[in-house]
Amino acid sequence: MSMATTGHLAKILTDNQDVLLEGWLGGMLSRMVRRDKVAEGEIRQQAGRFIQLVVKAVEKDPTYDFEASAWTEVRHLLAEMSAARVRQGFTPTETATFIFSLKEPLFTQLRTYLAGDQAALAAEVTETGTLFDRMGLYTVEEYQRSRESVIMRQQQELLELSTPVVQLWKDVLALPLIGTLDSARTQVVMENLLQKIIETGASIAIIDITGVPTVDTLVAQHLLKTVAAARLMGADCIISGIRPQIAQTIVHLGVNLEDVTTKATLADAFLVALKRVGATVVRAETAF
Repeated sequence: MSMATTGHLAKILTDNQDVLLEGWLGGMLSRMVRRDKVAEGEIRQQAGRFIQLVVKAVEKDPTYDFEASAWTEVRHLLAEMSAARVRQGFTPTETATFIFSLKEPLFTQLRTYLAGDQAALAAEVTETGTLFDRMGLYTVEEYQRSRESVIMRQQQELLELSTPVVQLWKDVLALPLIGTLDSARTQVVMENLLQKIIETGASIAIIDITGVPTVDTLVAQHLLKTVAAARLMGADCIISGIRPQIAQTIVHLGVNLEDVTTKATLADAFLVALKRVGATVVRAETAF
């Protein structure tokens, strides 16, 4: 970056802060699809803070190097703002508009301030434009980073919600599975089941696959690993919900389930579990 531009940006931002702020907010809010007073107040506060931090950074760093330590507070503000925009449902374009909308009123002030020195004006517009383009791209990068973090957290929450382990009876757990099993989900299934076995001291765990659309070799291997892990924890597993077509698939694949108790329905598996824990279910006589 050229040292010839040093000081111009900081002075213009400081001397014309109110004019720049109004011009900036006017351009930015006119491009916003959603508008409310709370959002406008928040944006105005962020814009004022941003100008102050940019002035501070430019005074510290005469090279306009956005990666320099002098710009740490500006980067932190933009990252914080981008993460908030993700939670509020803004798009990456709306987020970057926060930066790009300031260029027009800022360039207007630059042209007025440097009207008598066209060479300095051209250099300052180029350097300032590059700096603001870098800051705009930084908001997009932080927006993507924050959104990926939100997506990963939601995926983890969905995994946990889709693998509930419930206690049906004393010493009897049930793990109803719905949807496709993959390696990541199977790992969560195993961890949740083993944790619940530790918490309850259950001796029987029913793995119900009624809601699993297909069973292939990989899914069968995942189930067998889960059964083996539960046995190491002192609990026997019963696999239920094996429909005729799934039974045919398992036989065709040659998967060995001889050591595992299997039942067609969850109800059948529950009755077997009750017998193993010494409980019986007796139909009550209806009194008339």
